[in-house]
Order: sequence, then C-alpha cells, then structure tokens
Amino acid sequence: MKLPRHVIPKVLTSGQTAFYYNVPSKYRNMGCPVPNEPLGADYAKACGEGSRAETLNGLFDEWMTARKGLPISSEAAPRIGTIDWLFREYKQSRAYLEKVKPRSRRNYEWNMREICDTLTNRGDRVGGRPIKSISPLGADKLYDRFVNGPKGKRLRTAEKLVVLCRKAWRVVHRLHPAEFPKDVPNPWMGVTMETRVKLVKPAVTREQVYMFAHGCIDRGESECGAAAVICFEWLQRPENVIAGHVKWTGYRTGPKPTIRIEHHKTGAVVDHPLEEKLQTGEVVKFYEDAEAVLSKLTRRGVPMILREVDKGVSKPYSFSGMQKIVQRMRKGIGLPTIFTLDACRHGGMTELEEAELTEGQGRALSAHRTRESYAGYAKRTEARMLSATRKRHAHLLANEAATSVQNEERNGVQNEGQEKAG
Repeated sequence: MKLPRHVIPKVLTSGQTAFYYNVPSKYRNMGCPVPNEPLGADYAKACGEGSRAETLNGLFDEWMTARKGLPISSEAAPRIGTIDWLFREYKQSRAYLEKVKPRSRRNYEWNMREICDTLTNRGDRVGGRPIKSISPLGADKLYDRFVNGPKGKRLRTAEKLVVLCRKAWRVVHRLHPAEFPKDVPNPWMGVTMETRVKLVKPAVTREQVYMFAHGCIDRGESECGAAAVICFEWLQRPENVIAGHVKWTGYRTGPKPTIRIEHHKTGAVVDHPLEEKLQTGEVVKFYEDAEAVLSKLTRRGVPMILREVDKGVSKPYSFSGMQKIVQRMRKGIGLPTIFTLDACRHGGMTELEEAELTEGQGRALSAHRTRESYAGYAKRTEARMLSATRKRHAHLLANEAATSVQNEERNGVQNEGQEKAG
C-alpha cells in the first residue's frame, strides 16, 4: 500500500495493521507543533482522500512554509485579525526572522502555542479570538491564567508570555494597523506582574573546567572539552562555538599570536593575545593550559569544533547533540549537575571580576555592549566578597590612622619660638 508522508504502519498483537502519523525527529527537534497521532486500522479513513493524515500533512506544510518565511495560503490558515493570525504574521516578520536566533525559536514556538491554546471562560481558545477583543483588563486576566499553570504557579513563564505578547502586538500593529483598535494600541503595556526572585545562573570554576576538558580528552571527546575551555577562557557563547565560528584560520595566523573570537550576537570581533615577549626576551604565555587542550583537536576543516560523520566528511555539532555529550561526560567525570557550556562562560566572566579588572577591561575581553549585560554575568562569589571586605577594612584602618593624627596634641615648640622672637 502507498502511504501518505509521515504515516507508518504497525502490526498490533491481534495481527491487525494500524496506521500512525509520526513526524520525523528532525522536524520535531526544529519545533514542529503538529502532533503524532494514531490514525486507526481503517486504511481509507486513515490515509484516503480527506483523511486525518491529509489534514495533518496540510498543517505540517503550513508550518514548514511559515518557518521559511513565506506567505501562507491554505484553508487551514488562521482567520485574519485573530490572535492565531497575529503570531503567524509575527513569525513571518523581520523582527522574528532576523532577531530571534534559531536556537531560541523552539522556545518561542512553545510560548505562542501556550498563549493561543489558553482557554477562556467560555471554553474557546484565545488564539481564535479577534485581536480587538483583547482589552487591558482582558490582558490582566490572561496573565492570571498564565501564572496558574497545570503544575502550580509559574511566574517566570507568565512573564515570558506577557513579554512575547507585547512584542508581537507592537511588531504586527506597525505592519497591519487596521486590524488593531485605535484607542488601545497595545493592551499588554503596563501589565502588573508578580514580583519573583530571579534565579542566578550557575558558574563553574577554572578547576572544574580543566577537569572536564582533560576527562573528555581521555574519553575520546576532545571537541567537547575544547568547547568548554573556549567558553571559559575566551568568553565565547556556546552556540557560536558549536556552530563552528571559532576557526583555525583565526588561531596564531596573523603577525601577532592571537585567537580570534567572533560574537555573532553583537557582531563584535575580539583578537585575544596569547602571549607577550618581555624586554628580557622571556615569552609569557597567557593561555598555556588552554592551548594544550586545543592541541588535542583533530583538524577536520576550518572550524575548530567539528564532528566526523564519515571518513573525510565532517560537520558542526547540533546544539542538542553537544548538550547530550556534555551531560554524558559530566556524569562520567563526576562533576556537579550545574556543569554546562553556558556555566563555563559564566565562570570565565566571574573570574574577570575576581581578578579585579575594571569594567572597561572586562568588557574589552567579553565584548559586551552595555555595563548592565556585563554585570549580569559576574557572580557574587566568596573570592569577590573577600576582596571587597579587605578593601573596606583597609579603608577603615586608614581613616582611623588619619583621625588619630588629627586628634593628637599640637606641637607647640614652633609657636613658642615665634612668641619669644616677637
């Protein structure tokens, strides 16, 4: 039998053949929202004309079209002016396609589905409601629904949903102003959200990073260990390291020994010096341990971090694939659960502060644009607290010494001599 796309047959214990709609893992990992479903044992109903498989494939094609940024034209397309349509237009806008990184799009897709699938008091989906029906009061009520999730309060998720609604409203309102009420341009502006304690992202230490790196080398995963070192020492974002943006062509190839780090989020390019020759002729290597780890890499192409898929054929790791290797290596080496490539970068940023660099020096290395984004990475560690306490204590002692000198009796010898001379 000829089966539609994504339909697979399975033989049941009764000996009967049933059909299942199954989206391939490749598309599921891209964030495809079309569900896997059992289609039953009746071939005509499952796979014939007008069947459920045809409907699901139509939804799949619509998702693929939207993902490519092309206009959607099908019977399954949402009605113009609804919230479903709002998010569809937002996903086709330049604000989404150019500003939202592929790594984050899966999370964005989940957030949009969560908003649209929220049920109103009448039992219908929010996504089917007209945009003009959402008032500021309605936005406040939806926020309350977002907060109370199926497993209890979820303040962070609710905050993300409100921010996404606010942004999508702003972007699509500019493109299609006629579909929005004139008196309320954006009902999500000013939504009062509950105060929450923000979680601090973990940061790992230098010792943990190099224990991980050497453990990876011993276990045949040199690329994974090198990725952790690059994130820690040269403060590169994990997604850029994994995507192959740290290249052999930028490592010790110029007139000076440097390594080039390209920050694709900000567009900054930083050439980190690797060594310095003193006047005595001595050469000081700044990253000797890190370069020892890089020396264990096999040169499979221009990018440093590549995986071999076939003999002589290599390609970059997927982000999820590298994450799985990191977790497998972490468990084998015996490191804590907080160890991730992101925690390596946060650890490197924290070390900048522990070294008591000025903000300007730290940002020169990390390539952060603003002091707020830079400050958010450095953690309040014991070393930073001890250094600050020492300085405060030294300041106190200096003040006490100055005060005691001021309070001592004045030496009257000079004045007495002047009186006698008069």
